[in-house]
Amino acid sequence: MIEVSHLSKQYGDVVAVEDVSFRAEKGVILGFLGPNGAGKTTTMRMLTCYLPPSSGEAKVAGFDILEESMEVRKRIGYLPEQPPVYHDMTVGAYLRFVAKIKGVPGPQLNGRLDDTMEKTGIAHHRDTVIGHLSKGYRQRVGLAQALVHEPDVLILDEPTVGLDPKQIIEIREVIKGLGGDHTVILSTHILPEVSMTCGQLVIINNGRIAGEGTPESLMAQLKEGEVLRAHIDGPTDEIRAMLQGLEGVLDVSSEPGEGIYLVTSAPGQDVRDALTKQVVDGGYSLRELRPLDMTLEDIFLSLTSEEVAA
Repeated sequence: MIEVSHLSKQYGDVVAVEDVSFRAEKGVILGFLGPNGAGKTTTMRMLTCYLPPSSGEAKVAGFDILEESMEVRKRIGYLPEQPPVYHDMTVGAYLRFVAKIKGVPGPQLNGRLDDTMEKTGIAHHRDTVIGHLSKGYRQRVGLAQALVHEPDVLILDEPTVGLDPKQIIEIREVIKGLGGDHTVILSTHILPEVSMTCGQLVIINNGRIAGEGTPESLMAQLKEGEVLRAHIDGPTDEIRAMLQGLEGVLDVSSEPGEGIYLVTSAPGQDVRDALTKQVVDGGYSLRELRPLDMTLEDIFLSLTSEEVAA
């Protein structure tokens, strides 16, 4: 549904996006993740035909963004960081205006408006002036204008920026409901947004792709071994020496707190039974032993830090 191949954008000597390639299939919600200034918005603007690329190519719904830009525009819905709404119009009048511009046929117009307002939770504000709405509801109206012509692809640039926690949850639920019917690219630097909403990730940093895949596949790529968190009562030096002497253990470090150890073993090595036996045989007390999984934050920091250092 979306195919991006070696896409780059330069402004004079400044490279904003460099050699970006990724693919999103139909019905996927793809998180386009990166720190501020990483190149997310520039990439979104190229995919929506707002900016031409300096090199490379991309196809949206099978149409080339340079050669067939008008066909691409018909098949995308775009919500920029600042919703493109008219504050002096009512919600219903504004969406009708947008639907006509986007070519929704007259016989389908009322049905599309009703369906879109229902999906985005703004039906009860049909006759409300947009300027009188809260920021969260204005964001919903912005999402509705992107959705009103029933596009194949939705491109959402920081859709929850500036919202309060309740509004963020509401917008997140709306976006999750759109997956399956639409391919969605959700551009953000807010990690909880991605973990709660997206099944596929593309991480960009300094204009280049730093990582791509599902959270699970990225985690598998980055993990240097299995990590266990062990809470063991006893003399620290003795316990560290005992843990480091276990076959298959690569590293032992301490967490803040009395008797908390992080034990890293080689990939595929399960040292839990041997660790437990050694603790019991040594007369120590094992309070806790559990695997420690990487978080999305760990993945993000690892990939972006490596990119900066490279």
